[in-house]
Amino acid sequence: MSAPPRVLTVAGSDSGGGAGVQADLKTMLALGVHGMSVITAVTAQNSLGVQGAWELPVESVRAQYRSVVDDIGVQAVKTGMLASAELVEAVAELAGGTDAPVVVDPVGVSKHGDPLLAASALDSVRTKLLPVATVVTPNLDEVAQLTGVRVESEEQLRDAAAAVLAYGPRWALIKGGHLPGEAVDLLTDGSEEHWLRAPRHDNRHTHGTGCTLASAVACGLAKGLPVPEAVAAAKAYVTGAIAAGFALGAGIGPVDHGWALERRAR
Repeated sequence: MSAPPRVLTVAGSDSGGGAGVQADLKTMLALGVHGMSVITAVTAQNSLGVQGAWELPVESVRAQYRSVVDDIGVQAVKTGMLASAELVEAVAELAGGTDAPVVVDPVGVSKHGDPLLAASALDSVRTKLLPVATVVTPNLDEVAQLTGVRVESEEQLRDAAAAVLAYGPRWALIKGGHLPGEAVDLLTDGSEEHWLRAPRHDNRHTHGTGCTLASAVACGLAKGLPVPEAVAAAKAYVTGAIAAGFALGAGIGPVDHGWALERRAR
C-alpha cells in the first residue's frame, strides 16, 4: 500500500488537546494525510487559558525536523507557536531549505489572550519566516501585531493583506473572524483575490480554530491542490468543526476535528 501524503507540523504542544500540535494532528488524520510533528514548546493549557509555557532548545527542534524530513520526507510543512526569535530563525532556515509548500500560522497569543511569542521575535517573523511562506494565515490581532494595520471593516482586509505581503509570502489569508457579521476571509497573492464567506455559528467553543485552519490548508497543498482550492477546502472544514465545537472544562471548548468523520460514520 502506498503512503498517504505527509504533512509536518512545527508547533507547540497544547496539553488540553484543543490547539497546537494536538489540533494539527487531529486535523491531518481527519483529512486523510499522515501527520508528523516537531515540538517547539510545551504548554500547561486548558479551557481557561495557558498556565505556563516552556520552549525547547533549538538543537532539539533541529534534530526533530531533520529526523523526519531526511528519512520520511514531507509534502507540506505547517508552522505554529515558535515562542522565541531563536526558534523562529531556526525554523525559517529549515522550512526554507525544504522542497515543500510552507503554511505559516503566525501565532502571537492564545484564544484567551496569553502571549505565545516573545515581542523580541516579531522582527524575526517578519524578516525570516514570512519570506519562506507559501501561505501565511494571520487573524486580525496578528496582522496588527506584525504590521501595525488595524482592521475594523471588510474593506480594510485588502490593506491588511498588502501589508503582510510586503514581507514576502506568496499568499496571504487574512482571517476576518473577529469582524461582525458573517465569517469572511481574504486570500490574495497581490494580483488575484478570493473572498471566502461562511455563516457565523453561535458557538463559543472555538479553541484551536487558527491551528486547525492552517493545518487543513497544508493538507490540501500536500494533496497537490492549488492554493485557492486548498484554502477553500480548509475553510469549509473548519466551518464545520466550529459548528460542532463542544464544551470541555469550565472555559472555552475546542472545535470538533472529527466532525466530518463522525458524519460519514452515521
